Amino acid sequence: MTEDLTAVARFLFEAGSLKNSRRTGWWMAGVRDPESVAEHSWRTALMASVVAALEGADPNRAAFLATWHDTQETRTGDVNHLGKKYTPGADPRAVTEDQVAGMPAILADTVRGLIGEYEDKETAESICARDADKLECLVQGIEYKAQGYANVQRWIDNSRGRLVTKSARLLADALLAQDSLDWLREILGEPRPESPAEGAPATT
Repeated sequence: MTEDLTAVARFLFEAGSLKNSRRTGWWMAGVRDPESVAEHSWRTALMASVVAALEGADPNRAAFLATWHDTQETRTGDVNHLGKKYTPGADPRAVTEDQVAGMPAILADTVRGLIGEYEDKETAESICARDADKLECLVQGIEYKAQGYANVQRWIDNSRGRLVTKSARLLADALLAQDSLDWLREILGEPRPESPAEGAPATT
């Protein structure tokens, strides 16, 4: 008899709502149409694999943790740091418990384990995944600043200051030394343009 996957199918539709859920902290910096939670999670997972590999941890596990780290926000929304000052945060484990209700035990146990490991902050992979979460915010801030959103500097600085691993800190410094389009200029053999101040968007 085929196992009932109705609860899994419903969760996959639920997870899709993160494509439309905005990262609300950027609104305070004046970004009108900020990235979605899903967009943030994708690059966080990529960065988690990078940081973990550099740290000698398991990049697959770190990316797995990062992929799931914000899945509870389908039900809570993205509550930024200011909002958390006034609204008690939902327990990610409790939200996850509701989300996996009715799923096959092997899958439900896997997801519970992932969220628990991420929240406990004890394994090398969870630490790398959490650093990747902050690194992604830093990179997104650099990109928004290049678009003219000067107020995002606060998010860039705070993200850099919260990094734990040596590799994440070194990577952050390398990112801060780059322009967000240096990768494209290098491929095309174009020189980097002069800017009024290093790291600041040019004005026209």
